[in-house]
Amino acid sequence: MAKEALIVKTKSLPKSRISFELEIPSETCKTCVNETINTISRSAKIPGFRLGKIPKQVLIQRIGITQLHASALEKIIDKSWQEALKIKSIEPLSEPELVDGFESLLAKFSPEKPLKVTLQTDVAPELKLKKSKGLCVEISKTKFDPKSVDEALEKSRSQFANIIPVTNRAAKLGDIAVVSFKGKYKDSGQEIDGGTSESMDLELEKNKMIPGFVEGIVKMKIGNTKTLNLKFPEDYSHEDSRGKEAIFEVNLKDLKEKELPELNDDFAKQSGNKESLKELKQDIEKQLKENFEKTQKDIKIEALLDALTEELVAEIPKSMIDIEVRNNIEQTAQRFAQQGLDVKSTFTPELVKSLAESTRPQAEKNVKRNLALKALAEKENITVEKDQIDLKMKEYEDAISQSAKQIDIQKLKDVISNDLLKEKLIIWLEENSEVKEKTTKTTKISKTTKATKTTKTTKTTKTTKTQNKKEKK
Repeated sequence: MAKEALIVKTKSLPKSRISFELEIPSETCKTCVNETINTISRSAKIPGFRLGKIPKQVLIQRIGITQLHASALEKIIDKSWQEALKIKSIEPLSEPELVDGFESLLAKFSPEKPLKVTLQTDVAPELKLKKSKGLCVEISKTKFDPKSVDEALEKSRSQFANIIPVTNRAAKLGDIAVVSFKGKYKDSGQEIDGGTSESMDLELEKNKMIPGFVEGIVKMKIGNTKTLNLKFPEDYSHEDSRGKEAIFEVNLKDLKEKELPELNDDFAKQSGNKESLKELKQDIEKQLKENFEKTQKDIKIEALLDALTEELVAEIPKSMIDIEVRNNIEQTAQRFAQQGLDVKSTFTPELVKSLAESTRPQAEKNVKRNLALKALAEKENITVEKDQIDLKMKEYEDAISQSAKQIDIQKLKDVISNDLLKEKLIIWLEENSEVKEKTTKTTKISKTTKATKTTKTTKTTKTTKTQNKKEKK
């Protein structure tokens, strides 16, 4: 008699999910039950019987038929699931979900009868782009601000400043105040979580704390205590504090000021290892301009990728977003570990849950963007040649040979391949899209005008057409 075959029926579900209806023959069920009994018999120890020589009925009586069936059922489902995937040539994205539940299935299980099981899983979504060529985006084009060089120099001066004590005057902006404070909510009187400090060095600069905190310390003298009635911003990072009124008792324990070094050639040698202040300024300007140009390019690329993602038609499975969220949390944990922090004690279940919730929107955006790029590669037949990957791999030869850890070469190749492909796709987007630039211009106020208002006018100044040709730089 021919062996009964597994019957598999599939049904597409929303969100790129698929249902498998399996009818498992009784012969498979009986075989798995017997295999389970034999496996347990080889390791079970029952007084009066030699190892591996326990009679079947004795084993069933001792362990219980329900427990034996449960172990066999797990094996039946797994074996049938793997066979079903081969029959239908489907690669799942997630572990299968048993629709009726294991306990319900176990309650009606009999190895003498065929078993009907319904499993669901996520699969890779079908990808379609409504449009790939001729995307049009508009970005704000700003000009490099020469004042940023002076600001960078001042920041450098601050880093090299001498800190000296202040005893003969009140606090002012720019000082370093050593304060203790205790905060509570005005309505409930409840202490603010993280709103207390016995001693904190606070640079008296605007926007360092919530509005009014720094301003309240200005003009205080050492030893003074002051009550500040403040209000948390509506967009404050701590959700429970948003928009709430608060009372802070602040004591100025000590006061220091920064003695800034003079901007001269000696400072250039000390801070930037340059021979002159002029050379230092030129070096800072060069770095700032490079960063500025990179930022402008990144803004353009982000706009193009967002526009491409808008053209994507696909049902995104939940498991793809879950995987991205998990990867983000694992990367965060790795960064913590590299900083010497105890990951096990830091990453509590509550923190992991909070991170998962807060990073989910960005994870969903990343998944959609990656799928849009994949769809573009397929639609326009954009690929990376093997010799390009091999050439890039050579750059890592020394690092691989010197690494104390064993490196997964295939995984590294996959990462390199993905990075190279993304670079090619972005270049293709730049060459086949239209980018409109709009410049924000600030009109100058006459020196004789006392008002401090500035008038901003926005207009489109340039359209960069790059369809079917490289963008002119």
